[in-house]
Order: sequence, then C-alpha cells, then structure tokens
Amino acid sequence: MASLFTQEIHLSKRHEEIVSQRLMLLQKMKNKFGDENTERASLLQATETASRRNLRLLQDIDAAEEAFQTKLIPHPQPSMLSLETRYWASVEEHIPKWELFLLGRAPYPIGAENQNEQQRQFESPLKGLRLDPCTVIDLPRKV
Repeated sequence: MASLFTQEIHLSKRHEEIVSQRLMLLQKMKNKFGDENTERASLLQATETASRRNLRLLQDIDAAEEAFQTKLIPHPQPSMLSLETRYWASVEEHIPKWELFLLGRAPYPIGAENQNEQQRQFESPLKGLRLDPCTVIDLPRKV
C-alpha cells in the first residue's frame, strides 16, 4: 500500500511539472503570436506609407514632366506643322494601295511597276532550252 501511495505522489508531482511546462509553452506561443501580429501590423503600416509616398512621387514626376514639356515646346514651328501636314496627306494618299495589300487582295504596292522589268533582267537566258549535259554554251556577259 505504501508503494501505491509513493507512486501516487510521484505521479502527482509529474502531473504538476507537465501542467507547468504546458502553461509555460502556451505563454511562449502567446508571446510569439503577439510579436508576429505586432510585426505584421508594423509591416502593413510601412507598406501603406511607402505606397502613399510612391504615389506622391509619381504625381510629382508627372507634374514635372508636364511642366517641362510646356516649357520645352510652347508652340510648334510653322515648318514642323507644314511637314506634319504633308506627311499625313501622303499617308492618306497611299492608304488605299496599302489597304488592299494588307487585306491580301493585291500585290505589294510599291515598286510593282518596276518589278516585272527587274524580273525580266534576272531571268535565265537558258530558260526553255533543252540541252545535252555535255554541251558547253558561251553566255553573253553583262557589264
């Protein structure tokens, strides 16, 4: 009976040790999660502050760029306006030719007049001739 009583005391002490260790671990976990939450909150606040700062910087850059552009070119020069007008007139003039080409309904529009002539220049003078492989032909040379 005495041995059961000593076992009971021993188990009771061991139980108290385990419960105290559990409480200590729970407290450590609580502290750790509290620290993590605090750290998360400070990171969130830092992120929001950085986002606001970056937005302000972008707005300042846009304002500076706009101010620089207005100072740089207050009014376009007449020669530049004339050049731009002529460019767009040329574009509008050539749109119908290119439109058909881009839709796949017409050949390449530029140089088409000269293309047939160039093809004739580069055609083989032997085209259409049937020759014996042993025959030697003296071709005229182009200079």
